[in-house]
Amino acid sequence: MSHPLFAQDFKTTPWWWEAAEPAPRPAELPDHAAVAIVGGGYAGLSAALTLARLGHRPVVLDAERIGWGASSRNGGMVSGGLKLASGDLAKTLGPERAAAVARDSAASFPFLEELIAREHIDCDYTRCGRFAAAWTPAHYQAQAAKAAFIAEATGLPTAMLPRARQREALGSDHYHGGMLAAATGSLHPGKYARGLAAAAKGAGATLVDQTRVEGVARSGEGFAIRTARGTLRADSVLVTTNGYSIDGEGRSAMPWLARRVIPVGSYIIATEELPKDTIDRLFPGRRMISDTKRVLNYFRPSPDGTRILWGGRASFGPTSPEQAAPVLHGFMTAVFPELAKTRITHSWTGNVAFTFDFLPHLGTQDGIHYAAGCQGSGVAMASFLGHRAGLRIAGAENEPFALADLPFPTAPSYRGRPWFLPLVGGWYRLRDRMDRMAA
Repeated sequence: MSHPLFAQDFKTTPWWWEAAEPAPRPAELPDHAAVAIVGGGYAGLSAALTLARLGHRPVVLDAERIGWGASSRNGGMVSGGLKLASGDLAKTLGPERAAAVARDSAASFPFLEELIAREHIDCDYTRCGRFAAAWTPAHYQAQAAKAAFIAEATGLPTAMLPRARQREALGSDHYHGGMLAAATGSLHPGKYARGLAAAAKGAGATLVDQTRVEGVARSGEGFAIRTARGTLRADSVLVTTNGYSIDGEGRSAMPWLARRVIPVGSYIIATEELPKDTIDRLFPGRRMISDTKRVLNYFRPSPDGTRILWGGRASFGPTSPEQAAPVLHGFMTAVFPELAKTRITHSWTGNVAFTFDFLPHLGTQDGIHYAAGCQGSGVAMASFLGHRAGLRIAGAENEPFALADLPFPTAPSYRGRPWFLPLVGGWYRLRDRMDRMAA
């Protein structure tokens, strides 16, 4: 498919892969593992690293290449527990549990910074802060009401920036001010996935790719893991498949989990290279940007400061990267009209995982451990969930974790295929338009 907006060398693979495409990791499938981890993304690799550092020898299995999924496709925006701290958890969990969830979620941010430093992962990490742009004046007021709580939960400052001062953080007049949050950063997700994999392998984990898990069943005191390459027996199993918990044929390593996570396609484009002064004008301070729409946009300068990466929900149904690219370009030029003729070099997609209660979950079902549901903010959270799962499996937890063993809801007749997304997405888009018209 060609389009006037596509650059001559347009690609439908992540721009991140230009520097850090997931490498094939051919390995024999062992007969036995003390701990088998299904899913080779951030959560699975972080769990493997923690377990290996504690003297275990985990085996990580992935249906594709290690790090092939959302871990090397996301926007590289590190928000820790900012999204959860921004929510209304007290209404559903009660004040005490809500405060604990916000606190433990926020701990994912310093955990990630410490992990990157400790393991010497070269992934262009910087604590740059984020500007959350308010879609309407009412959204701005709602942000202001939560700013102090977010600062307390994260331990780092927040500040409200009214519309008159918006260009101090964003080179656009499209929004109604917004909130600056310091407890956020940015990285190169492909490099981070590659570095985390190298750290886990170096610590003693075995990484096995191109091995789809077709089922997990009890076998004696342990489990039999049926794969396309044979059967692996394991003493313990952790499933971290997240937005890839069900495949195109309806198969799942853990159907119970697949019925509780909602895979949502997220789409990203990368622009052609732009002048440095353009990047500096549009992104003062080189912060990460997101807006407060229900169907949000998130965007940023690339780590090298040469182009813009723009992400969002271009569609709630099956859509190719070629079809999504002009839609995202339209979202981008609504915010930055001067980019109307800027071409696109890359467009790609990947799945994130939402849950019905909009909370991440860690727990055990029928003896199988799981960690899932980062609501599209998984760089720090998935890494932290994996670490906490590793501690739990190793029996090394020294304090309770507020996100562990929460009730994990599903919906009647839901089996992992979100047929309802186009309906929900359409309703959310309508609500966004209505909010804007009423502003």
